[in-house]
Amino acid sequence: MKVFLTGGTGAIGRHLVPKLVEAGHEVSALARSPEKADGLQRQGATPVQVSLFDAEALAAAFAGHDAVINLATAIPSTARYAFRRAWRANDRIRTEGSTAVAEAARSAGVGRLIQESVVFLYPDRGDEWIDETVEPDVFPILEANLVAERNAREFGEQHGAGVVLRFGLFYGPGSSHSDEMLSFARKRFGVQLGRPGAYQLAIHLEDAASAVVAALDVPSGTYNVCDDEPLTAREFTDAIAAAVGRRPWLRGPGRLTSLGGRNTAALTRSQRVSNRRFRQTASWSPRYPDARAGWAAVVAAG
Repeated sequence: MKVFLTGGTGAIGRHLVPKLVEAGHEVSALARSPEKADGLQRQGATPVQVSLFDAEALAAAFAGHDAVINLATAIPSTARYAFRRAWRANDRIRTEGSTAVAEAARSAGVGRLIQESVVFLYPDRGDEWIDETVEPDVFPILEANLVAERNAREFGEQHGAGVVLRFGLFYGPGSSHSDEMLSFARKRFGVQLGRPGAYQLAIHLEDAASAVVAALDVPSGTYNVCDDEPLTAREFTDAIAAAVGRRPWLRGPGRLTSLGGRNTAALTRSQRVSNRRFRQTASWSPRYPDARAGWAAVVAAG
């Protein structure tokens, strides 16, 4: 299959490109600089320099491809999560960018569009399991994801296959957010958002990448892609601490996260999300079933 990838030089993209190539796919990927282009070439992809917001230029780049995978993001640093303005670049990518990508894919006759989204759209359900039938309860920093999802769904309804992958929190090698959390853990500070017993969703980057490869063969629809066993906020913090061999002396910001109002509420809800639909449909399973195993592997890999 000929696949065009946006976000191919990002955290998940760096894990995905080799997997696509290994699976026998011919990969083209958007590159914004010569350095990024060189990295893609070393991984076996053909770099293409084009604007994510130029639908006409994208259509020309997409021509002849069987699938487009849109993983483009601009997630702010952990310290800036609570600031609405920090999400502006990501919002534009999720709205204007995803619209241009979908329009270009239609114009180019692409048969499949895969769009990245997040599981954090779901409401707080405490200890209850959440699947794709639960309606989103969206806060300001996540609203743009619904635009991206709608673009993919409309593509699927009107043209080909439209697949939305709602990912948990990415962690793993090459993630700046993971590096930040490990650095804090080594200093005996546990980053813990919200109340200790609230469930948090995560997915190792290797597992996220393997899920995208599997999504090239699933029917149109929305799928949750996260660990088999979600951990609570306290358990997640403890998993990182155990991986680095440092028991945390301090944890935070904890319940103080709620002081950020609607800008941070989406990050503190209890979301015990199930990946069952994707597991069954794609015959996929994560290599790391929970964050305990995943963080241990991250640290072991150096």
